[in-house]
Amino acid sequence: MSARTQKSPQVETTVTVRCTGHVRTAIDEHELSVRFEGDTLREFLEAFFAEYDVEDLLIAETDADAVASGWAPAPEELPGTWRKNPSGEQTRAYARVLVNGRFNELLDGFDTTLSDGDRVSLIYPFMFCC
Repeated sequence: MSARTQKSPQVETTVTVRCTGHVRTAIDEHELSVRFEGDTLREFLEAFFAEYDVEDLLIAETDADAVASGWAPAPEELPGTWRKNPSGEQTRAYARVLVNGRFNELLDGFDTTLSDGDRVSLIYPFMFCC
């Protein structure tokens, strides 16, 4: 047996991606199958954004980008089990990332584990004002 330690092969995961609104327009598809190395939402997003230039549509660079103006300020302590993704892992105002129909912040944020066949939805709706 060799004295070198063997690394285990990188896990590959295949998910179904559904896109709406501006994301769908940008990639010109509403549903696609994506295979990526890893098994977390973070690894999926990194691979997806390397292939499709839509990160700016979905991910907030600052806390201010994650909220819409005019909303009531959030209380210092969120009630119950409410929580938001940490700074740098938030979606833009109105944009959402879902795993199997659940908002990622209700799971483990970008560290949510994905399995083959899971559905990841990338949502950034069209918004119009009168």
